[in-house]
Amino acid sequence: MADGPDGRGRVVAAATDGACSGNPGPGGWGALIRFEDGSVEEFGGADPATTNNRMELQAALATLQRLAELPLHPDLTLRTDSKYLIDGLGSWMAGWKRKGWRTAAGKPVLNQDLWQALDQARLAEVPLSYVKGHSGDPDNDRVDQIAVAYSKGRKQTPPSSAAQRPAAEGQTLVDSAPVSLQKLLTRMELADRLASGGYALSAVELAQLVEQPLNRLSERQGSWRWRDWMVEPLENDRWRLRRDPAGSEQT
Repeated sequence: MADGPDGRGRVVAAATDGACSGNPGPGGWGALIRFEDGSVEEFGGADPATTNNRMELQAALATLQRLAELPLHPDLTLRTDSKYLIDGLGSWMAGWKRKGWRTAAGKPVLNQDLWQALDQARLAEVPLSYVKGHSGDPDNDRVDQIAVAYSKGRKQTPPSSAAQRPAAEGQTLVDSAPVSLQKLLTRMELADRLASGGYALSAVELAQLVEQPLNRLSERQGSWRWRDWMVEPLENDRWRLRRDPAGSEQT
């Protein structure tokens, strides 16, 4: 594990979300990053008069600026449920810049200030990846909770006791305590879908699912059991879950 300055290792996962009541109206954004040692850093912010799209962009901007200060795992992606953000950075921005930050219809690009800041902050080694909102993805659900809480004028507390670390904006929380029963159920439902579909997982994705440090997974040899599933190694450092009818819990 490549250690960062505080011994947490590299960032292995990142997620962002934005929320707005009224659109326009009071809004909030939330972000989450996971480290190799299993710790989690959460942060967010609010704006009293904004839109959902601006909060999505602000969440990504703050997260990219934070990631620029940290050691990153090569498989890291920034996960978001905003197609506006993904399409803007991936497809639309090149044309906007050629046209002097105007759309194909000749109108000024909305949220130009944030798009220009994102253009400066983007990290070539951290691509964006889409996750469907409210689909049971634990990290997406968590950043949604943070964003909604900020939009309602309160800082979101972590799901379990946590130590605090300083943050550039909002409240930063580090959570390495056990997850709640509700969050565990969501992860187990996700594991069942992954096993039924025969999907392969990267080591980073598996670490997120079973909530174990990435370096611990790298020490695993052969197949092993996680709760009611056998975790089987594949080629190229990938894993697959298989439902084990006789499974007894083992973490």
